Amino acid sequence: MSIAPFLASNTVGFIPYFIVWAIYSFSGKMVYSGSAPDFAASGISLNVTFILMLFPFLMALLTFILLMKPLHNRKFGTVINGGIAIRWKRVFTSALVWIVLSSLYLYTSIKQHPSDFVINNTTGSLFVIAFLAILMIPFQAAFEEILFRGYLMQGFAILTKNRWMPIIITSLLFGLMHSINPEMKAYGFWTMLPQYVLFGIVFAIPTMLDDGVEIGIGAHAANNIFLSIFLTTKVSALQTPALYMQVTSYPWKEFSGQVVNSLLFLTIMFLIFRWKDMRKLYGRVSIINESTSV
Repeated sequence: MSIAPFLASNTVGFIPYFIVWAIYSFSGKMVYSGSAPDFAASGISLNVTFILMLFPFLMALLTFILLMKPLHNRKFGTVINGGIAIRWKRVFTSALVWIVLSSLYLYTSIKQHPSDFVINNTTGSLFVIAFLAILMIPFQAAFEEILFRGYLMQGFAILTKNRWMPIIITSLLFGLMHSINPEMKAYGFWTMLPQYVLFGIVFAIPTMLDDGVEIGIGAHAANNIFLSIFLTTKVSALQTPALYMQVTSYPWKEFSGQVVNSLLFLTIMFLIFRWKDMRKLYGRVSIINESTSV
């Protein structure tokens, strides 16, 4: 269940990418940066590249959905919230809160250090990338949250009979999965890994307290959609024609800002959803039936 979606995403999911690469390569239009194809330098639209990079996540999510019943004899919904109806209000509420906090953080950063940001795009293509981001990114965020905060957290909870171990283990795995991102190469593995692990922990805590991954999906999708539309860097994993380009980055300073934003986000979620049973974070897991949600 953990390996098959990645196999599907890197085979079937990369067929559209391969087709575009083949067309440009055989016509002599493909430009390479070292040994890697550079789609932007080859004249391929960033919006097209955006779709090609996110399509594999759609295939990964579809594979996960299709394999749950034959491999585990469980309904797909049991890795979302134990099998009840998807709580869409939680998805949209967490997304809205995350976007508001991200907007305030970006506004403050630009006001404090205006020379670190330049206007990158003010054309109508912003509406195109906004539409594509809203259309495609939820599949990517849903797959990662369902895999790490749904499926794997349940599995590690069963194995360890503990609640914090699944949070820590899946957050580390989440960080390691992003180790191939260009930001890791640009700023250093040990500089960027804590940032991804932090996101993993922030999305995992509501999953434990709320018995479901909806809050994590909403916040995760909102984070990536916001960045795709409003802020990009030269080393962003998803290159988009965003409104602003950040030309100078300070990873550890930004990590501190993310810690503050994360604490604010968790506090607001706590106030909105009024979680009362904090033992869900530190108590032992009692397994009645391994086919149920933990």
